[in-house]
Amino acid sequence: MRFYKTAALAGAALLALAAPVLAQGSSGNWPSQMVRIVVPFSAGSVTDTLARIMTDKLAEIWKQQVIVENRPGLPGTTSVAKGQADGYTLMLTSNGHTIAKTINKNISFDPVADFAGVTKIASVPMVAVVPPDLPVKNLAEFIALAKEKPGKLNFSSAGLASTTFLSAEVLKQAAKIDVQHVPYKGTPEATTAVIRGDSQLYFTPIPLAQELTAGNKVRAIAINSGTRSDQMPDIPTVKETVPSYDYDSWFAVLAPAGTPKDVIAKVSRDMATVLKMPDVVEKLKQQGAVPAPTSPEALDAQVKREVELYAKLLQEAGVAAK
Repeated sequence: MRFYKTAALAGAALLALAAPVLAQGSSGNWPSQMVRIVVPFSAGSVTDTLARIMTDKLAEIWKQQVIVENRPGLPGTTSVAKGQADGYTLMLTSNGHTIAKTINKNISFDPVADFAGVTKIASVPMVAVVPPDLPVKNLAEFIALAKEKPGKLNFSSAGLASTTFLSAEVLKQAAKIDVQHVPYKGTPEATTAVIRGDSQLYFTPIPLAQELTAGNKVRAIAINSGTRSDQMPDIPTVKETVPSYDYDSWFAVLAPAGTPKDVIAKVSRDMATVLKMPDVVEKLKQQGAVPAPTSPEALDAQVKREVELYAKLLQEAGVAAK
């Protein structure tokens, strides 16, 4: 009898020791079912395209189906924040995620607390373009013109949560110029505005900038990457003119907070592997994107830092939550 009691106690002790490990999950048997990547943007967007570039390769590595689910706007992000933290629901989003709470009053998630970083996927440098008849040949001349005519020039964007807005607003504050923001419904309308001359400045991804400059529809004056782009090597960086300018237009994968850390680590490693594949690098290049994998910890830190940074930036810009 004593033997059975001792054995039972020993078994209970082993289960108690194992419980934390089981609670954390195990990447050893993950994934055992389909993985869903939610994209809070419409089909055909840059975010959606990046997700679809990744899915086939991940499916090969994981031996499971990986699907992209488009759920545009806050409902998509909310569904992930409130989703199962088991690694089978992920989200690929843009850095617009960091200003969601600042520009929305009744938001039901916290961009930091409700998510766990997995990895950045890519950075997409944005090119500053101006109408071809605007009397400026470079960014320094544009800044000089803006200071000569405070409040008279404007910049277009595809909306408040877009990288097109943040790219220009960061420049506006770093260069200390008074340029008015005019938000448009989307990228086509914002692009048309600068072509027509209704807008005097717009930040656009490299592929579209190349197309527009080739047709002499706009003039490219700067690129907001850290170094000059191989695709447009003659275009100087914004930092060459405004050293304090610091903006990274990134796209990244997040998971619901509480997702097992070992699963997150595996997903991060596997995505980094995919981002080194030559055909994936080429496809990203066609989108004007540069692979930029990071550790989960580095992504968490960047999201937290930018949530605080852009909250201050938007406050200075007079942008209030709606």
